[in-house]
Amino acid sequence: MLTIYSDDHHLHHGRCELMDGQLMPCFEMPSRADHVLQRVRERELGPVQAPEDFGLAPVQRIHSADYLAFFKGAWERWTEFGQNGDLLPYTWPARTLRRVLPTSLHGQLGYYSFDGGAPITAGTWQAAYSAAQVALTAQQAIQRGARSAFALCRPPGHHAASDLMGGYCYLNNAAIAAQAFLDQGQKKVAILDVDYHHGNGTQSIFYARSDVLFTSIHEHPEAEFPFFLGYADERGEGAGEGFNYNYPLAAGSGWEHWSAALEQACDEIERYAADIVVVSLGVDTFKDDPISQFKLDSPDYLAMGRRIARLGKPTLFVMEGGYAVEEIGINAVNVLEGFEEAVQ
Repeated sequence: MLTIYSDDHHLHHGRCELMDGQLMPCFEMPSRADHVLQRVRERELGPVQAPEDFGLAPVQRIHSADYLAFFKGAWERWTEFGQNGDLLPYTWPARTLRRVLPTSLHGQLGYYSFDGGAPITAGTWQAAYSAAQVALTAQQAIQRGARSAFALCRPPGHHAASDLMGGYCYLNNAAIAAQAFLDQGQKKVAILDVDYHHGNGTQSIFYARSDVLFTSIHEHPEAEFPFFLGYADERGEGAGEGFNYNYPLAAGSGWEHWSAALEQACDEIERYAADIVVVSLGVDTFKDDPISQFKLDSPDYLAMGRRIARLGKPTLFVMEGGYAVEEIGINAVNVLEGFEEAVQ
């Protein structure tokens, strides 16, 4: 399987995040992608290539021009204040406030974010831009006839909406790739999000559309981030009604319950008759992940890949979460190897 990877991800390294009442080093760190890349090479999964640059046009198909302009220019504006720490929001347009776009940097940062988990550093824009190009390059390989490809993206993307960053995410790599498939002639794309956290950004982007089916298996948002989206009764709206399926599970869920939800999601994808499957590949469902309450073990990821392969569709894997650094490479590559074994 072809892997697309950019070393630009090292340009983004947030100093800290607020977790459980403490400022601590960010769980989303460069070593995540490094461990996955190392495992790809150890297992000789296939060639590893750098991304092509498709420019901003395919990114603008998903993200608003105003949001992109803000994100690209935010760090320079921050340094004009003589600051060199991470740029983080501290005020958001909550329910009792007006949804106006202020002129100040911090006002706009609050407007364009939904949490304090997406620090902007000197290299964040370039890292996120390159991650989108990684996804687009892997997408292009499948569009040209490859059976599968792996976009080793960092930072991840599935929490990012069209004009909103958060949850370690800035540009929605999976959504950008899905839209590129449609723009290049595919009629139906199914997104399968297997990350421990609900892909709220991806859901919101396609919620009123029928050309993208969104399915997500995650811990129940009553008790887990992102809290305010990912419930089972969210089925889409307008033209998108009936094309959104969430499978929220209880804390402590292991492979038995998780795989049953995967079976339901795959049934919906098969009924939808998608031309392409895009997998938001988060492996933070692992039993020892520091910010997960699921109990999947490494062999389970081989089974996950085999079930996805049985869908029989060209499949793009886009890296999302996974924070138990030593195991993230094993588990991510297990999904890919399980898929490869099943299609041979």
